[in-house]
Amino acid sequence: MRLRCLDKGHRFPYNLMLFGMKLAMRTSPPDVLRMLFYRPEFFGKTFSDIAHKVLRGSEHWSAGECELFAAFVSKQNQCPF
Repeated sequence: MRLRCLDKGHRFPYNLMLFGMKLAMRTSPPDVLRMLFYRPEFFGKTFSDIAHKVLRGSEHWSAGECELFAAFVSKQNQCPF
């Protein structure tokens, strides 16, 4: 399910960042970024903090290994990001 507000409901600074990303990448930014930027105070900041702890907080694995695990799980779940 795709939320329409993710296409046009961002505040100005986030619209500017998304536009810059679109120009740089020559394609639309991933929906996960649109979601993080839509209401950062409600979802984006909390989600980013948790993701940072999960991907960088391990005593046993390096940041690269954690990223590799995340990429593998995303691929297994057929997730594009």
